[in-house]
Amino acid sequence: MDPFLISKYDRPVPRYTSYPTAPHFHGGIGHVEYVAWLQDCDPEQPLSLYLHVPYCRQMCWYCGCHTKIVARQEPIDRFVASLHGEIDVIANILAAGSGRPRRISHIHWGGGTPNVMTPAQFARLMEHLAARFDLMAETVRAVELDPRWITDEWLSALRDSRIDRASLGVQDFDPRVQAAINRPQSFDLVRGAVAGLREIGIQSINLDLLYGLPYQTLETLARTVDLAVALDPDRISLFGYAHVPWMKANQKQIDEAALPDAALRWQLQEQAAAQLVARGYQAIGLDHFAKPDDQLSRALAQGHLHRNFQGYTTDDSDFLIGLGPSAIGSLPAGYVQNAVVIADWQQAVAAGRTAVTRGIAVTAEDRARREIINALMCEGRVDLAAIRRRYPEMPLDFTADLLRLQSLKEDGLVAISGSDISITERGRPLMRVAAACFDRHLHADAMAGEATSPVAAGMAAEGSRKIGRYSRVI
Repeated sequence: MDPFLISKYDRPVPRYTSYPTAPHFHGGIGHVEYVAWLQDCDPEQPLSLYLHVPYCRQMCWYCGCHTKIVARQEPIDRFVASLHGEIDVIANILAAGSGRPRRISHIHWGGGTPNVMTPAQFARLMEHLAARFDLMAETVRAVELDPRWITDEWLSALRDSRIDRASLGVQDFDPRVQAAINRPQSFDLVRGAVAGLREIGIQSINLDLLYGLPYQTLETLARTVDLAVALDPDRISLFGYAHVPWMKANQKQIDEAALPDAALRWQLQEQAAAQLVARGYQAIGLDHFAKPDDQLSRALAQGHLHRNFQGYTTDDSDFLIGLGPSAIGSLPAGYVQNAVVIADWQQAVAAGRTAVTRGIAVTAEDRARREIINALMCEGRVDLAAIRRRYPEMPLDFTADLLRLQSLKEDGLVAISGSDISITERGRPLMRVAAACFDRHLHADAMAGEATSPVAAGMAAEGSRKIGRYSRVI
């Protein structure tokens, strides 16, 4: 990538795991609105569940998640008891209309660290979900795991709970990088965790890698990728580290002088992506890679790839229910987020209420623009005429959006042919910038009629507070 283009486009923009994005959520959406939205859900459509575990045993300096370090078992026990209660609250609301348990298509455990719980606690929660919802034979059951805390007891609990997908946080295998981010874990430890998961029948394993970490070099990251591929995962996620110490105090422990500059970040990403493709993995959207026979690769080929708060997915449900502190849910009417503070979440659940404290209702135009953004983020192309045909009742004017795309077109990052817009292979790392051109909320306060770059317009529209919640392009 040309150094000029790096300086031109390497700015914070949304990751577009939702649209409108989380910085636009507001306190005007709460329990009353959420209950109404839940009750309006089509009882014949299956739901997806996301369960957020807000605890870890050890803080990783790079982490940007909503999590707390816990040394005692008592806070975890209280959390588990409250999560049982929230499952009942949501199940009761959903069953009020139909009188029968709702079908579940996907269950995803995230965090934090789900395996900070005891194996018995996890097993009982899965049993509770099965008692309150209709878990079908084809229900996908996925969990994020810290390989350092995978024990034989945990493997047994995962097998008995019929977990079929697991994602392991690796980040980097280089000892110096690991020390700088407070994430020590040997290759042998991760290899043993992968082997244990395979032995209990886990069908799909993902490894998370990070570039842009302190002391990373092209040579050390190349070795990390080689070691990761040697474990034969079905998927690999390659994320860029977002350094936001003003938002996440733990990141202040990272030596900023040891972080790669923008040019090296680009090189790290480009090299790792090329390395994974050369090893036989299919590039999926912005930052995922999968084997050619993986469901993600098949979904991409068939035009059925989706994107939600867990990243790229085959989950096509319009109803994602978030459980646990800070968890975000997505419904046809809008987005909701639970209380971030654990005590506030627990207090709401104890009162028999949902724990939603913020969210946003989506308009018809939001839905149309979400289709555009998702198409660009998933397939790398979109036909604006087709979008207009799907929304005949609403005039959609993309004049300003196309003006914002012009600089990317001139730089060879997107191609425009009539109403068809496609991201070039060169522009793949910048697909979020292309998507941002269609973000009405991001550009709401931009000067009317002024053809600015998407990043500059975004900064004008959002101000430092909201831009600080986005991540760098690369």
